[in-house]
Amino acid sequence: MKDKWEEILKQKGPYIWDIPKEYRPGMLVDGRIYASQSLLKQIISDQAPGQVANVAFLPGIVGYSLAMPDIHWGYGFPIGGVAATRLEDGVISPGGVGFDINCGVRLIRSNLKLKDVKDKMNQLVEYLYKKIPSGVGSEGILKLKLSEEKRVLAEGAQWAVEKGFGEKKDITYSEENGKMTQANPDIISNKAIQRGGSQLGTLGSGNHFLEIQVIDRVYQPEKATKMGLEEGMITILVHTGSRGFGHQVCTDYLSIMQKAVQRYHISIPDRQLACAPLNSPEGENYYQAMCCAANFAWANRQCITHWIRDVFKQIFRVSQEELGLNLVYDVAHNIAKIEFHQFQGAKVKLCVHRKGATRSFPPQHPDLPPKYQEIGQPVLIPGDMGRCSFVLVGNEKAMQETFGSTCHGAGRVLSRGAAKREVRNRNIVEELRARDILVKARSRETLAEEISEAYKDVSEVVNVMDQSGISSKVARMRPLGVIKG
Repeated sequence: MKDKWEEILKQKGPYIWDIPKEYRPGMLVDGRIYASQSLLKQIISDQAPGQVANVAFLPGIVGYSLAMPDIHWGYGFPIGGVAATRLEDGVISPGGVGFDINCGVRLIRSNLKLKDVKDKMNQLVEYLYKKIPSGVGSEGILKLKLSEEKRVLAEGAQWAVEKGFGEKKDITYSEENGKMTQANPDIISNKAIQRGGSQLGTLGSGNHFLEIQVIDRVYQPEKATKMGLEEGMITILVHTGSRGFGHQVCTDYLSIMQKAVQRYHISIPDRQLACAPLNSPEGENYYQAMCCAANFAWANRQCITHWIRDVFKQIFRVSQEELGLNLVYDVAHNIAKIEFHQFQGAKVKLCVHRKGATRSFPPQHPDLPPKYQEIGQPVLIPGDMGRCSFVLVGNEKAMQETFGSTCHGAGRVLSRGAAKREVRNRNIVEELRARDILVKARSRETLAEEISEAYKDVSEVVNVMDQSGISSKVARMRPLGVIKG
């Protein structure tokens, strides 16, 4: 029988809904969901609040088991979930990161305006589609030897820039400078190595995309200017992750964590929450392997950035400097990070799981590059291929309430199967073309799965975070050309 969430959830603010820990014996903290009234109805229909309650069982969890307004059902953790655990007696869970480790987003700005690209959109989409492989199991032009792949796993985006796939300043504008130093390539399985060897510089499948956009609204001009953004500007948004490599790392460690649950006598309500103490060999090894996958993803997005610049230079026949294709920022939204946070009046080191959630650090945070110290971290929130995406900035309230986290996207409301049934006898390409959006994908099935109706309205999701004070809207972009995985 389904839980009656309308009776269980307690409203604590205009956009805050708590699941008291008394709801189920064994919950160590309350659950907390950020949502509007209408989004909450969708969230309840998905039964995702049950997963928020499950996460509250994890040993060492502090604060709340948190969920952002784009929350929906996921593997163990809900997608859109955030959980922070103590290092000394807490756990780390692969289900709290997801299979696509360091799936993330990067935004590239340009000196181009709508009039500059209007007659070249077909060419841009075609060239980008050919240059950057997409789809399930797609392979890139780079074929890495074992020693070189291990360097990628250890050095991330910094490897790519050193090899000529980007500019040094790109590193400055990537979360963690595009490299997690705790990576240990020597503990990665041969199968993961094999899967990653030919996938660098590829988009992948599912909801991954590359999008040419135009900024159609600026909410905070001064902050937009600091990021190099203005109304009417062309931008490029890239959404992809660690491909088959990250998926294999997660798969490898799920079986290890199942055994660890028994070995350490951990009580969890769902086996998909399999985990290990952070200070155990299993927990330490998973973290180091996850860092390898995170680095692979940053190198992947860096290589894609390089080929985007190549395509634009080829078509416009001007230099990179004239095009101004500069990286605004790169954020991860499937990751676990060891971070300092204020908790109960003390500065403590925590393991923050963000699964379908974006880091949202405020102004003056030491982890931000000098350029963004005054305004806070750029937060990149993609929508669906028919609506819009947003740039926000992190606020101090995120540090006080959500361990420096915010939403990551729109969040699904239809399963992939339901979406395909919804579009039967419809031509999605022509529907989007009629709205001046060119789209190209490896398959009709992918397009069907990714229709706008399959997602929540990203504007409403972002408004919840904006009105809650967690992160603030800076600019909105609408799609012109979309390449789907």
